[in-house]
Amino acid sequence: MDQRPRVVFMGSPEFAVPSLRGLAEICEIVGVVTQPDKPAGRGMKLTPPAVKIVATELGIPLIQPRSLKEECAFNQLREWSPDLIVVVAFGQLLRKNVLDLPRFGCLNVHASLLPAYRGAAPIQAALLNGDQKTGVTIMRMDEGLDTGPIIFAAELPISPDETAGTLSVKLSRLGAETLLEILPDFLTGKLKPKAQPAQGTSYFGMIRKEDGQLLTNLDVILAERKIRAFNPWPGASLQIGDETIKIHQAHIISGNPLPGSREIRDGYPALGFKGGWLSLTNLQPAGRKAMDGKAFLAGKRDWVNG
Repeated sequence: MDQRPRVVFMGSPEFAVPSLRGLAEICEIVGVVTQPDKPAGRGMKLTPPAVKIVATELGIPLIQPRSLKEECAFNQLREWSPDLIVVVAFGQLLRKNVLDLPRFGCLNVHASLLPAYRGAAPIQAALLNGDQKTGVTIMRMDEGLDTGPIIFAAELPISPDETAGTLSVKLSRLGAETLLEILPDFLTGKLKPKAQPAQGTSYFGMIRKEDGQLLTNLDVILAERKIRAFNPWPGASLQIGDETIKIHQAHIISGNPLPGSREIRDGYPALGFKGGWLSLTNLQPAGRKAMDGKAFLAGKRDWVNG
């Protein structure tokens, strides 16, 4: 790039931070758009998104509109006069007036190998489906939901013990690295966007808190995947009698137990699901800290017969 392009960055969570930091080194970030501060934690304290914290640290102007439909938000974008808009985990669709504003258009870093897993939760979708690989796609945005033409895609293997938390960190880094690698060729026209394939399209929407509930009539393979896919949020939880227990880590033990039955295997609590046992190696009773499964059993002597 002969001249540093003027870029507006749109994003909110920690996933977007590596891309923002990387772009700040090679581009002129003229503005950041991020979500409003939201209540978080037990005290519901108003908390800024991760991107706001980094933008403030870097001294980049920012706005936090509730919606880009707000006239003042679009006026600010127009005043910034970007050559390019980069979007990473922003959470809002861009309308045509925004898409048409920068001369190089709007790029999105999406955490799947499009057209698979369009939508809000591609990382969780890959884990729930038991995929052996995932990746990031850099696409030029259009008015659809993750339907724009692909500029470049990079693959990443999924390890057997991967959680949504660990995979998100890996993909955020891969997304930033890939974006910075392809950006010069995209801006000079050497890298042309290509339409997404018609086959293999899938969509995975927003995750709800109740999605993490585990029922023992589930297939044991799906139950184990849910534990990893919903770690750290919303967390996979079991109802044992009157007690709600979050399961942070578990592994499958072969067998044909009665769903809901309880045993102790290798010193850990084991719970029967359809087609096998789950050994609960790290869990968290309501109102308590996460603990090793063996420590849990020390205070739960009725596990087998309860």
